[in-house]
Amino acid sequence: MKKLYYFSKSKLQFIEIKNYKAKLTLYFILSVIVFSSILLGITYFVGSISNSSKNLISLKAENRNLKDNLDKTMKQFTTLNKELDNLAKVNNELRIAANLQPVSSEENMVGIGGGSFDNNLDFVTNPTEEKLVKVLSYVDEVSRKINFEKLQYTDIFNKLKENQKLYNAIPAIKPCTGSISDGFGVRIHPILHIKQMHEGIDFTTDIGTPVYATGDGIIDFVGNKEGFGQIVEIDHGFGYVTVYGHLSHALVSEGQKVIRGKEIALSGNSGLSTGPHLHYEVHHDGVALNPDGFFFGNLGFLELTSKN
Repeated sequence: MKKLYYFSKSKLQFIEIKNYKAKLTLYFILSVIVFSSILLGITYFVGSISNSSKNLISLKAENRNLKDNLDKTMKQFTTLNKELDNLAKVNNELRIAANLQPVSSEENMVGIGGGSFDNNLDFVTNPTEEKLVKVLSYVDEVSRKINFEKLQYTDIFNKLKENQKLYNAIPAIKPCTGSISDGFGVRIHPILHIKQMHEGIDFTTDIGTPVYATGDGIIDFVGNKEGFGQIVEIDHGFGYVTVYGHLSHALVSEGQKVIRGKEIALSGNSGLSTGPHLHYEVHHDGVALNPDGFFFGNLGFLELTSKN
């Protein structure tokens, strides 16, 4: 094996290099590791720059897409907000039609209120961020408007249902056939011959003529009442009560529900009466009213039942 020497200036002689192969191998390995590390570092750095560039391009494209969607959302909510304002006008017209007070501008402002997002993002300065704030405000405003209008429509719906019950309950038809022989008002009683308030109207009709309920209601009383003989009273609700007197026979019982046009009795001549007829009264909140004012265009039970 050949020996390797190096010249030492300090000793002025050649000195043998011992274990040079092991040392050379070690130096080589260390050189390879250092070089590989540098190469990997350069590769990673270049790759990072390349990926960052690609990510930046992707983020820019995503940002443009978000801006476009934000603009579209802004336009949609602007349109929706205008439609809700128009709907509120229709809502007020429906309230008037349903016999409800229209919503005042003050009530409308209380119902809609201020934006809950107004103070959340006050720090923004970027135009896109400002658009986002505006969209959030629109979302909040539109949501509250929708809830407010839903409440109004609930009121209108309930009122219309109540109105329908009222329309069905109002005594609006003649209770039987026959002509009116005695009207509503102060008169001389035909039997007692004293001045007295006649709180209803009389229909001249044969004994046994069908008598009909003039509106929906519940039979409140069936029996005899002084002066009127056998009577039927119907409580129609909403303060309305009708009375049918001088009957020969009742066809209903107390507590029974009836609808307008339902046959409830047969006319007669019971009580203080000068002849066969039906005495008919309409009361509202305890006050006697002229029944003639409730006959809708002379609509009677025959016209009513022919349409059912």
